[in-house]
Amino acid sequence: MESRSVPAYCPEGKITALLAAVGADMRRGMRDLDTMLGEYPQDARLHFLKGSLLAGEQDYSAARAAMRHAVDLAPDYHVARFQLGFLLLTSGEPHAAQEAWGPLHALPSDHYLHIFVKGLCHLIRDEFAETIKLLQKGITLNNENLPMNRDMQLIIEEAKKRMDQNADSDGPVSSVDFLLQQAALRPKR
Repeated sequence: MESRSVPAYCPEGKITALLAAVGADMRRGMRDLDTMLGEYPQDARLHFLKGSLLAGEQDYSAARAAMRHAVDLAPDYHVARFQLGFLLLTSGEPHAAQEAWGPLHALPSDHYLHIFVKGLCHLIRDEFAETIKLLQKGITLNNENLPMNRDMQLIIEEAKKRMDQNADSDGPVSSVDFLLQQAALRPKR
């Protein structure tokens, strides 16, 4: 009997068609994605896509598992690693987020993901001014992933509000508390 090897990566054309299917009909798209994962179980992009879609459907536990699997398959898949950390952060797990982001600190100092991670780490420490400065710099440098810029802009706006609230109140407002209250910060598809 002849054994057939499973290709590691799904062809780009199939992924493009899958994205169109997801846009037209989420349920059908998820079924198609599961079928493709059966055909290409080692393709980290498919696992990341599944995690992103699950996050969009607010199934955060399954989204984390799918994104974590993507990062396990492809540790240098930087966007997946960043989004896994962002999902962990917005789920109230700042230490796990920092752990997930660890390898991104090795990116060049002018890489937008490196700068976003530094900014979000300042946010965890309630250092809003530095958060704003770094996230704005990252947005300026990010021409690859524009939806990510929208998420970072939302954080900038909320950090500015928190700075104003801190100035007007008796005590500081925790950044982690602020993230947990912000449904708008949940990773988008």
